[in-house]
Amino acid sequence: MKKDIHPSNYRLVVFKDMSNGEMFLCKSAAEAKDTIEYEGVKYPLVKMEISSSSHPFYTGKVKLVDTAGRVDKFLNKYKKFQK
Repeated sequence: MKKDIHPSNYRLVVFKDMSNGEMFLCKSAAEAKDTIEYEGVKYPLVKMEISSSSHPFYTGKVKLVDTAGRVDKFLNKYKKFQK
């Protein structure tokens, strides 16, 4: 890493997913008002609404849209304009 390019508050921070309680430790310059004890050490706490542990795309709970049915409906609607 280059010297003197990171913000002065670049440090270890705990990010907490508020929807499921999952926490992870990462370096960040994010503003944190709260602190939390994580693995026996106090760190600044950044609260998040959603993370990869709760996002539907990453958890496999995504609802798929029936795109094939939509395409067929579109083609049937505009069939008379085809050459």
